[in-house]
Amino acid sequence: MQRFLKWFAVLTTIGMLFVLLGGALVTKTESGAGCGDSWPLCHGELVPSNITPELVIELSHRVVSGGVGMMVLILSIWAYKAIGQVREVKFLSFISFTFLLLQGLIGAAAVVWGQSDAILALHFGISLISFASVFLLTLLIFEIDLKFNIDTVKIDKGMLYHIYGITIYSFIVVYSGAFVRHKNASLACPDWPVCNFDQPGLPTTSYEWIQMGHRFAAGLIFIWNIIALIYAIKKYKQQPVIYWSWMICGILVTLQVISGATIVYTNLNLFVALSHALFISCLFGVLSYLMLIASRYKSRTQTTKTDINKTDKDSDPPIHS
Repeated sequence: MQRFLKWFAVLTTIGMLFVLLGGALVTKTESGAGCGDSWPLCHGELVPSNITPELVIELSHRVVSGGVGMMVLILSIWAYKAIGQVREVKFLSFISFTFLLLQGLIGAAAVVWGQSDAILALHFGISLISFASVFLLTLLIFEIDLKFNIDTVKIDKGMLYHIYGITIYSFIVVYSGAFVRHKNASLACPDWPVCNFDQPGLPTTSYEWIQMGHRFAAGLIFIWNIIALIYAIKKYKQQPVIYWSWMICGILVTLQVISGATIVYTNLNLFVALSHALFISCLFGVLSYLMLIASRYKSRTQTTKTDINKTDKDSDPPIHS
């Protein structure tokens, strides 16, 4: 049973990546209106009569999201029953399906009633939280049979600051990138890293400001990741899970920056654009895993302090009047 659960968890995680990339594909190809203002049907038809590329992309995304949504629900219930004794499983099981459902509802509302670009930009971020929850559930399922126990990991305050700070900030970067796509500002600046080599200075249009704001945010997370990586190399070589997690983050954030620059110089090449979404999704997944380790460490240290205080209190000599 545990073996089948592992395979199902892996397939569900991969499925969630397809949901994320499918949503990015819909946005980048402007296929959101491919089915008109009907949901879940296309143009009010069970079998569409007028097939267009936009319709195929939008309908495929709906079918994949629906199928993966059922897989996430099954995984959540299955994991809850199989390893519900693990502290984080109940929370992750709830978050994974709830946020995927919320993502679907936002998508449906955008089709039927329309939404502002600021709201639509949340769509990818909400899906990303669901993906990260499924990814962590999968890791917890595999952790049951592994000899390595992340509860042995020790983290200092500096590393905790990097883990919590970068993970939270990465979501802001994700939102800014999604906002760029929904505002059609991906090619507002013809050059990189500056907006326009021929006209140096501050951006002159709102689209340029949106694009350069995202670049600034992405540049900051790149620098912050490198600082955290150097910190891990110096202090965490003896703790492989921290060391290699930051190594992977360093690689992913570098690929993220390179793909972002390549988008500009390839005039929004679709493959490069989807790679850009894939790299940030994987980066957020690894950062979420580091967050899980950090939360366990803080919980463990707080429990230890409580036990010590209780022991000290119990060992105090009685006070006689």
